[in-house]
Amino acid sequence: MVSQAGSVLLAKTVRKSGLGQAISAALTPWRKPRASHDPGKILLDVALAVAMNGDCPADVGVLRAEPAVFGPVASDPTVSRLVNPLAACGDKDVEGDPRRPGRSPLTRLALGRREGA
Repeated sequence: MVSQAGSVLLAKTVRKSGLGQAISAALTPWRKPRASHDPGKILLDVALAVAMNGDCPADVGVLRAEPAVFGPVASDPTVSRLVNPLAACGDKDVEGDPRRPGRSPLTRLALGRREGA
């Protein structure tokens, strides 16, 4: 659990490390043609809300209350429209089974150090 100040540090770390861009690229297939919110940002906002002691996707409302700090944050229905299909994928990533050689950029990023990639 982190404080709001700690969450700002986490958000900056995600931006500086390139993790946000990598997650956005990996989640491109889940972006609707007319969507105004990036699926990667939505998922990172949910993770940040959990780090701030949230326990469900709707807790992104804490971030939404501070647009000057966290930027635009998707509405609860928009978050649900992304989280539900992602949850339905189970342990599969964008390209299929994460144990297969054809891993998505997100899986390669997450496993990179462990596998030496």
